[in-house]
Amino acid sequence: MLSSLESDLKRIEFLRSELKRHNYLYYRLNKPKISDAEYDFLSKELERLEKLHGIEEVDSPTQTVGGALDVKFKKVAHLRPMLSLGNAFSFSDIADFYERITKVYPEVEFICEPKIDGLSFSALYQKGKLKYALTRGTGEYGEDITENFKQITAVPQTIDYYEELEIRGEVYIRKDDFMALNNERSLKGEEEFANPRNAAAGSLRQLDSNITKERKLRYFVWGGFFEHCVSQSNFLVKAKELGFCVNEDIILCKTLEEVNSYYLKMSEKRAALPYDIDGLVYKVNNVKMQQALGRTSKAPRWAIAHKFPAEGAITQIEDIIVQVGRTGKLTPVALLKPVNVGGVLVSRATLHNEDEIKRKDFRIGDVVSIKRAGDVIPQVIEVDISKRNGNERIFEFPKNCPVCESSVEQIEGEAAIRCTGGRNCPAQLLEYLCYFVRKDAFDIIGLGEKQLEEFLEDGLIQEPADIFKIPEVGADILDNLEKKTGWGKKSIANLLDAIEKSKRIRLDKFIYSLGIRHIGQVNAEIIAKHFRTFENFYGDLKDNKFDALERINGIGPTMIESIESFFADVKNIKFIEELLQYITIEYMEENDNIYSPLYNKKIIFTGSLESMARDRAEQISKELGAKIVSSVSKKTDFVIAGSEAGSKLNKAKDLGVQVLAEQEWLDMINLLRTT
Repeated sequence: MLSSLESDLKRIEFLRSELKRHNYLYYRLNKPKISDAEYDFLSKELERLEKLHGIEEVDSPTQTVGGALDVKFKKVAHLRPMLSLGNAFSFSDIADFYERITKVYPEVEFICEPKIDGLSFSALYQKGKLKYALTRGTGEYGEDITENFKQITAVPQTIDYYEELEIRGEVYIRKDDFMALNNERSLKGEEEFANPRNAAAGSLRQLDSNITKERKLRYFVWGGFFEHCVSQSNFLVKAKELGFCVNEDIILCKTLEEVNSYYLKMSEKRAALPYDIDGLVYKVNNVKMQQALGRTSKAPRWAIAHKFPAEGAITQIEDIIVQVGRTGKLTPVALLKPVNVGGVLVSRATLHNEDEIKRKDFRIGDVVSIKRAGDVIPQVIEVDISKRNGNERIFEFPKNCPVCESSVEQIEGEAAIRCTGGRNCPAQLLEYLCYFVRKDAFDIIGLGEKQLEEFLEDGLIQEPADIFKIPEVGADILDNLEKKTGWGKKSIANLLDAIEKSKRIRLDKFIYSLGIRHIGQVNAEIIAKHFRTFENFYGDLKDNKFDALERINGIGPTMIESIESFFADVKNIKFIEELLQYITIEYMEENDNIYSPLYNKKIIFTGSLESMARDRAEQISKELGAKIVSSVSKKTDFVIAGSEAGSKLNKAKDLGVQVLAEQEWLDMINLLRTT
């Protein structure tokens, strides 16, 4: 059994790894997987454990700002560190902050403002002209987004001020513009943005500034620097005079009561705002006081973010329907009396499965509380039993598929109930087609759910292989398609080009495209690396030779069982044979070079790399056969130490693990990649 210390150290290692992963998803991919509240909870836990054991590393998420820089953009140093903010989640947290400040400065003003849910930027003006604009980046360095920044509505490129001026603010997209953008992407068959923040961040970090220009981005200035600036409010007045956009809901408060009153007022006003806010920010107004109070490695001591709780509302379940997914899973969905939750009209929410409905006793007609986890996905939380009047109806889960009427089954040990109709079920076929054309599979741009549904209804496609026949259909069919909403000569030409390009596919993507249960991207890649060629892969499995699968590290019994089941079905063999008439499956390149000094070596990066982002360095190492580990031990082969390397470097030296400086590692990989 692990000791309490060992258990805490393992937890610290896990939390650091998990938070870094979520930072990458949020800052680089603009695709967060957890809510801000969940992230903050994990961060607080890590902070507590590090403090408890006196463990502090410069690359810990508790000590760093933002995420790794994207190598696609030029890296530029901020004139002054662009820090994050400490978070508060309750009035007592704010009272503690207020007390810390007033102990030092009994007479103090706070500037209070909405916390816009967007992407932070810094822009420098010299001699009356915009010199550059940067993302927050790591806090020390930002990504150069100057050309994209110029495309934002109402950004002045020249100002009537000729001394140096730095402005900082938030780029956002209005809710109505966000809805219009997603509708447009849906019509084009493109992936929709999860929320306005992701849309704004993704739009601002484009390599093509024309795309940014189309996205209707806006901004608010919330701070900055100019010579002789005496206060935050003084700066904002100046910024507004120069033509910058300043939020109208910013006020000055002198007492804790005024601050709390502002919070309550903005909480009520939040849903009516045309843009998303996820909290409020309180800052000491006086610049000299700010300088005296100082900062930590991550955040200023003179400011704090007061976060809103996860969005919630009360509504009524008007009906419960069942949706059928790609693998036949039946998911119950509550149809709700429409209710505004944080500016979004919510009319449906998932109920997960039959067990969840029974456990929480959800009934049609119930008054329920809902929330949007992470302000994104609506969930029904609980029933208000006191509001029941006897007219509520217990929901009966269907015994047959609601779409194709095939029987349903529940595999022992699983909560999910599934339709047995397979791709004979129209719902499963549509979901599978959407899966088949996605970026991680055949990557056919221009084919989304709406287009595929339309093609199915028109009889243009009936199965996946039919997609590759579209370029061969008669001119009259394409002419009819051109007359339909959302189609034109250019969009049809683009689709035909995308289909043609998709006919060459790498083995791992092809395996993933088959939609075998439990075989996601990672497992598909593992299998592809083992077999290398389609002929090896298909030759064995078509002939029911599954022994090779058992020798693949990382492929377990459940996955093997799924693969066996897939290839035992003659319909799936026929499906593959039909695809082979149109596509070429490229072999999987062997990345694990057994002659590489990095082959099978366990390596770890620590400190800040100057040449590239950490995740890119790790990817290159993996391509050369290395295994990336998260902690230093006697089994570690190399530690690559960047600047400001911390305890991992010290531990490596204590254990006698070989340490490479960043340049030594670069020399090694450059040699390996050219031989």
